[in-house]
Amino acid sequence: MDVRTSLVAQSYAQARTAAAPKPSESGGGGFAQLAENFVDALAKHEQTARAAMTGGADPHALVEALASSQLAVETVATVRDRVVEAYQEILRMPI
Repeated sequence: MDVRTSLVAQSYAQARTAAAPKPSESGGGGFAQLAENFVDALAKHEQTARAAMTGGADPHALVEALASSQLAVETVATVRDRVVEAYQEILRMPI
């Protein structure tokens, strides 16, 4: 099996930068860009999965796409959990 570590490292870096907010963006714009990057990444990974099922991509690309998708979903779930926790904390504050 041909292992392409540079491709894996590049994909990991892209997934990491998609989840990291940029310091120059405002709060609302950053979340919109994060959501857009998340949807684009999942669509790209879904294409790779379809290609692998029809024989158009190698199994290594499928495993890489699945791992990257898992990282993106876990990142979004973590952000969601933190936002919900912050909202609940605000609700508990005395007026």
